[in-house]
Amino acid sequence: MNVNEISKEDIDDLRKACKISSQALEYGKNLIKKDVYLFDIAESVDKKIINLGGEIAFPSQISMDDLAAHFCPTKNNNPILENQVVKLDVGAHINGFIGDNACTVDLSKENQELVKASRDALNNAIKIIKPGTTLGEIGKTIQETITGYGFAPVRNLSGHGLGKFQVHTSPTIPNYDNKDSTKLKQGDVFAIEPFATNGEGIVIETSNPGVFALANKKPVRDTTTRTILKHIEKYNGLPFAKSWLEKKFPSFKVNFALKRLSNAGIITEYPPLSEREKGIVSQAEHTILVEENKAIALTKND
Repeated sequence: MNVNEISKEDIDDLRKACKISSQALEYGKNLIKKDVYLFDIAESVDKKIINLGGEIAFPSQISMDDLAAHFCPTKNNNPILENQVVKLDVGAHINGFIGDNACTVDLSKENQELVKASRDALNNAIKIIKPGTTLGEIGKTIQETITGYGFAPVRNLSGHGLGKFQVHTSPTIPNYDNKDSTKLKQGDVFAIEPFATNGEGIVIETSNPGVFALANKKPVRDTTTRTILKHIEKYNGLPFAKSWLEKKFPSFKVNFALKRLSNAGIITEYPPLSEREKGIVSQAEHTILVEENKAIALTKND
């Protein structure tokens, strides 16, 4: 998305969404403590977004240790916090304009350098951004920062553009030097999210997805699936949590419908992503606006 192509009202919505996302992330960060259940944190953060006047752009995700992203707890899959490295990824939207940010909390107190590596990679990338900066240069800065700490960037995860009711659009912001010569333009809006690991630097899909999104609208025959699909359409194509549906419908009906919809190609599944060597992963993320001579982190909490 480029803010030069949208109205002043839309830009105001974007800024408000980013502020709410930042406040919700800070709120959630303070909830990450030992002996707390993940589902309680996710529920509280989602409610915070609503209470602040926003809507949920995607379910709050809390991924631990080797899980880099996309873990969304449910009542039946609800780990308790102990000594993990915890990534919290939070997004709010206003009228479809999205703020996206993330942070890492090290409850083990043994991985502080890993947390610092992703955070410094994000901050260093922001410093070099201006109109004309290439995507490859951003990736190179992220890679050099993370490897400077003795860790590896996760190469098959990336930052991404943000569009209206679209969490992932172009451009793709690499976490390593992929030599992409695409140049940023004034007004571009996107999320940068470096992931650092003490493992190999590649993530793979696991099982039991808790996050989904509507991909294609097609007719369905059975009444249960059709009713649940009608509810899913209310999310305007944005990702949703299985647990959200379970508040409205019995779990066995949700499981049945999600399977049918996935098999029909109507919804996309987002299973948790695990570092291939089971390395611990840290993450940091801000939503960025490219201004005349610099980048502004719209989700930075002042």
